[in-house]
Amino acid sequence: MSAPFLPRPARTAGRVFAWLLIAAVIALVAVAAWVGVRGALAYDHLRTAQQSAGDIAGQLDDIGAAASAINDLAAHTATARELTSDPIWTTVEGAPWVGPQLHAVARVAEAIDIVVTDAAAPIAAVAGGFGTEAFRPVEGRIDTAVFTSLEQPAWRAAEAAAAARQDIADLDRNGLMGVIADAVAEVDTLLDQAATVTDALARTSSLLPALLGADGPREHLLLVQNNAEWRSLGGIVGATAVIRTDNGSIRLIGQRPGSQYKQYSPADPPVADLADYESIYQTKPGRFMMNVTQVPDFAVTASLAREFAAREGNAVRSAVAIDPVALSYLLDATGPVLLPTGDELTSANAVDLLLNEVYFRYTEPARQDAFFAAAADAIFQSLTDGAVDPTKLIMALTRAGEERRLHLWSADETEQSILAETSLASALPPNDHETARWGVYFNDGTGSKMDFYVTPEVSLTHNDCATGIRTREVTLDITLTSNAPADADSLPWYITGGGVYGVEPGVARTVGDVYLPAGFEVVTFHTATGRSVGGGLVGDRQVLSYVLDLEPGESGSVTVTARAVTDVTAAEAWVTPTADASLSPTVRADCSEN
Repeated sequence: MSAPFLPRPARTAGRVFAWLLIAAVIALVAVAAWVGVRGALAYDHLRTAQQSAGDIAGQLDDIGAAASAINDLAAHTATARELTSDPIWTTVEGAPWVGPQLHAVARVAEAIDIVVTDAAAPIAAVAGGFGTEAFRPVEGRIDTAVFTSLEQPAWRAAEAAAAARQDIADLDRNGLMGVIADAVAEVDTLLDQAATVTDALARTSSLLPALLGADGPREHLLLVQNNAEWRSLGGIVGATAVIRTDNGSIRLIGQRPGSQYKQYSPADPPVADLADYESIYQTKPGRFMMNVTQVPDFAVTASLAREFAAREGNAVRSAVAIDPVALSYLLDATGPVLLPTGDELTSANAVDLLLNEVYFRYTEPARQDAFFAAAADAIFQSLTDGAVDPTKLIMALTRAGEERRLHLWSADETEQSILAETSLASALPPNDHETARWGVYFNDGTGSKMDFYVTPEVSLTHNDCATGIRTREVTLDITLTSNAPADADSLPWYITGGGVYGVEPGVARTVGDVYLPAGFEVVTFHTATGRSVGGGLVGDRQVLSYVLDLEPGESGSVTVTARAVTDVTAAEAWVTPTADASLSPTVRADCSEN
């Protein structure tokens, strides 16, 4: 037997090292098993939570049931968070490669638990006491105490949701496995939605009591736009109404057609300051009530409308604007309403009837106005008599707001500061750290209702999707197509304009304005079949204006390329809402989606 190669001390040290190595391997296996088992358990709880969330969405018409389900959901998200935050898990987060994966899973579990536990559950606990029925007007009144009780929980929920969203937005996604990166992106989107919803609820609960007259009577001016005759925000102000609220009661106390307000001559000053917008639209928005929506900033629009109303003896403290497409959404919540004419106004026929068919039926403007007034009164009564479906009502108002078909302004500075961060404020589209936003606005130049037949198509294209700060170009393409009947004589003169404003009957004239994103400058501006008419500056934004005249069946196009030194790789265009509900008023192009 040969002598050992190593001396005894070395052999002893070797055995100790071997045992230590084996122990280390066993420990690593144990840690891996521990982390793996806890990760699997956490995944199971998160999957259950995801399925439960879908069930809760279907229970929103029964907030009591939803509140109970949210409590169960919170138990799952809390367990998932606990499973991914123990000391062993946290230690392994520092390991190469696998560490970032575990860190991302832990952050996702934590963010989801924050939204459920600190945002959804407190709101549900309060709302579960009254349910969505509290949002239903009964005999013309809404209990303002409902919103007062929601205000503090809603603001705390909004803060929690915003913090959770920011945590995931700040998460370093470099080196993440595809499946984990996809999950983080999905949760990022969901948290963005949660933050948006809770913020909206917080602002609503702060605003509605005062708007409903909890602090005393107040009057609101309602502007009903007509999308058959385009203005930047949607259409001319075809009709107005004054609504009085007092301790939750809601009454319509008067109506007036937009054409019946005093009209001022070019020699008269505008009824209110137009600031930079006067260089784009001259003084027309300040001389005609019907033109106030020509300004694509509802704070200015509402200030003008309020002054027009004041000169007719109506002192209002806030203004609301809506269009017939949004009214069709509300009719989905109320169900069909019967008009004095015997017509049944429904969500399916409201747009065609109010924006087109009425002009075939009644050739006299006074009879058209009477029809519109009757329709407005019938819809208002249906909304306030208690027959409305509250869940569908909330959905209708939400959709109208998201599509910028519903606008709201208050003369109270505190209330307006709360509104300013919402889509209801309808200000010029702002840039943010991710997106450069364009304004694409259309105004009728025919003096008619021909825009009912005109369809816009808007697209955006990035010319450079490389990362980092660099000079980038974005191209905006606009195409307008007239679908009007070839025979202009088949249309009433009130639709064609009858050539009164110098446009041949049957031709649709559009005066368009393109507001470049703040910080961008024009590179090229081309109108294929139209003509450019200049533009100007609104604040630090360049505005380009053009005119397109379209025969029936004809299309016209406009192309604008603009550039800026920026790292933003997403672009968005806010487009004038039209009579076609299938056309989104928001067009987006994102390099990350290429």
